[in-house]
Amino acid sequence: MLPSGHRMRRREEFTSAVRRGDRAGRPHLVLHLQLRDDVDEPPRVGFTVGRQVGDAVVRNRVRRRLRHIVREHLHRLAPGSLLVVRANAKAASARHDELAADLDAALDRLLRRQVKRRT
Repeated sequence: MLPSGHRMRRREEFTSAVRRGDRAGRPHLVLHLQLRDDVDEPPRVGFTVGRQVGDAVVRNRVRRRLRHIVREHLHRLAPGSLLVVRANAKAASARHDELAADLDAALDRLLRRQVKRRT
C-alpha cells in the first residue's frame, strides 16, 4: 500500500500534473511528472484507470498493482513532485514484471529530462 502522505487526492493536483508536467508513455501506461520546487511536501502519486481498461474489478486490480510497484520508486522522486500514472487498456492483461518495466523505463526517461533541464 502507498503511504497516505504520498497519495494524490485533489483534482487540482491531478490537473496540474497532467497539464504542466512532462509526459512519458509506454505500451501499458503513461506517466505525467511535475516538479514543484517551492513546495516542502513529500512526493505525491495519483492513478487514473479508465473504463477502457475493464470493469470495476479489473480497474481496481490494476490500480492496486500499480500502487505496489510505485511504492518501490518513491525514493527517486523529488520532494513536492506530483506523479500521475495513467493505465492504458493493455495494463489489464500485463504481467507484474511488464508493468514494473514500463513504469521504470518511463520514470527513468522523465527524471533524465528533469536533470537535463536543471543543468
